[in-house]
Amino acid sequence: MSKIQEIISVRKLVKKYDDFTAVKGIDFDVSKGEIFGLLGPNGAGKTTTVEILEGLRKPSSGYAEIDGMDVAKNTKEVKKIIGVQLQECSFFDKLNLFEIVEMFSVFYASTPNIEKILDNVGLLEKRKSYYKTLSGGQKQRLSIAVALVNDPKVLFLDEPTTGLDPQARRNMWDLIAEIRNKGKTIIITTHYMEEAEKLCDRVAIIDSGQIVKIDTPKKLIRELIDSGFKIEKKSQDATLEDVFINLTGKSLREN
Repeated sequence: MSKIQEIISVRKLVKKYDDFTAVKGIDFDVSKGEIFGLLGPNGAGKTTTVEILEGLRKPSSGYAEIDGMDVAKNTKEVKKIIGVQLQECSFFDKLNLFEIVEMFSVFYASTPNIEKILDNVGLLEKRKSYYKTLSGGQKQRLSIAVALVNDPKVLFLDEPTTGLDPQARRNMWDLIAEIRNKGKTIIITTHYMEEAEKLCDRVAIIDSGQIVKIDTPKKLIRELIDSGFKIEKKSQDATLEDVFINLTGKSLREN
């Protein structure tokens, strides 16, 4: 049986802002090829943790490593092997999709197959379209395409389905799973618990700057049930969103 290889290691990570401590000595590892979810209410510290991993903030103490490199000490090298998809981003309105992806590839001095990248995120037919003409789901997929230009080992996704309709959300889930299946490690932050349960191999639940629990979604749910927890009404085998998708289909509704 092959040994699981860790690509991210976080140890005793602390981030302070004057008298406020946003991250309070957290520890976790992420395995290669894993989809790892960071879940927590607003202000819990998950965004600060991700920004430290992305090299955007320096930790007050402790360390974070990606692919064996200390992020704080090797920020430039780490940025070469990560991709970042932001929740809100804007691109040049007067560039088409091909030109936008091409422009970002220059930042990495890489020569990717841009049409292949656009095809992988379902935007090849839109390669000559302008950003302002895209639907919400298409804009989200473009931001992922841009995050893939340097063929990253680790991809960071921040609330990737916020504001999307059910069809676009389900198709985004399929896209994220496909990217992982191509060998990428994915860190995802989301407020949608169904999304985390569907996509994530493991999740870390963060509150008040500390990790409360880390495990697979199934084990966390089983542990809660075994503790005697009961919901107010009997759980159903489907949700209203499932009904909606079943009646209207999974195909994207895009102009």
